[in-house]
Amino acid sequence: MRRSVYDTSHEDFRRGVHRFLSDEVLPEYPEWEKAGRPPRHFWTRAGELGILGIGVPEEYGGLPNSSMKHSAVVTEEAQKFGFALGGLRVHTDIALPYFLEYANTAQKQRWLPGLVAGNHVVALGMSEPEAGSDVKAMRTRAVRDGDHYLINGSKTFISNGAAADLIILAVKTDPAAGRKGISLIVAEAETEGFVRGRNLDKLGLKAQDLAELSFVDMRVPIENLLGVENDGFGMLTNNLAQERFSIALNSQASATSCLDRTVAAVRGNPIGQRDKFELAACAAKLQAGQTLIDASLEALVAGELSPADAAMAKLFCTELQSEVTRRCLDVAGLDHFTADDVIGRLYLDGRVSRIYGGSSEIMKVIVAQGLDLSRV
Repeated sequence: MRRSVYDTSHEDFRRGVHRFLSDEVLPEYPEWEKAGRPPRHFWTRAGELGILGIGVPEEYGGLPNSSMKHSAVVTEEAQKFGFALGGLRVHTDIALPYFLEYANTAQKQRWLPGLVAGNHVVALGMSEPEAGSDVKAMRTRAVRDGDHYLINGSKTFISNGAAADLIILAVKTDPAAGRKGISLIVAEAETEGFVRGRNLDKLGLKAQDLAELSFVDMRVPIENLLGVENDGFGMLTNNLAQERFSIALNSQASATSCLDRTVAAVRGNPIGQRDKFELAACAAKLQAGQTLIDASLEALVAGELSPADAAMAKLFCTELQSEVTRRCLDVAGLDHFTADDVIGRLYLDGRVSRIYGGSSEIMKVIVAQGLDLSRV
């Protein structure tokens, strides 16, 4: 079906992104997988092309007249190649909004130009060894010490953790207050007491870095506080709709790419009726997923995407990704059951999407809350 979510400016942008991925990323991608992350020049090149400035005001170097639709274009094009660029989405879709929405003017002037240019890579430090989906259970503490915060604790499963120059840390500034005692503080990687742990060896997403971080008496200036002290939980919650939509969008694009590649792989070869039915079922469900994604994207750009709707999109599209990649791999056959084959890689890369950003079970809880079942 014809999509109407993009205009000519988005399609012009798409052509430039495609050339960049084809000409500059594709030849290097196997080395990224070995290294466990993109090289530094990827970030600066993405900055030059405006990819890191999507949604950022021009006064800070942002891409003019850009929105989440431009970010969606980047995600769709990356998945056509089967690239795991989750770190890029963390930078643009998940972390940058915190600076745009909660940083004061001085903080924006200090950090945004470097983030847009790719001179600074950013990570969001939320998950801890014993606090994943339950943010209020985090143990990382920030204690006021004069004009600094003294931070102690650890984070795990942090995308961009190995490469990050800036980390938006969720910390407890008032441990007795539960979720009302959480703050967001920007830590700079060169700060004494900041320690990078191991880069985790994942099941998939080999080109995307995922690291452990720890903080030992790390002194961070109080001017690095984002927004208001102890208001961090609300800030995190407010940005979750876009984060979850970004994951849903990536899952939809990945599943679509997997089907396209599977059809291309079997076209011209003998294929049974069962396999035709499998691919037809995938195509029908992907059309439904695409309709949901496009409607959600329009709502997000208009500022109308609710947490329940974002959770619904993530639930549907991540579960769909798992189903489609599994069925496609079955049809494509044994030649594609390898991690260096794009279809096989899409299958491996997709599994975690049902977990990060809130598991499918958490998404069901949010959707159910939106149904107001207490009145039933």
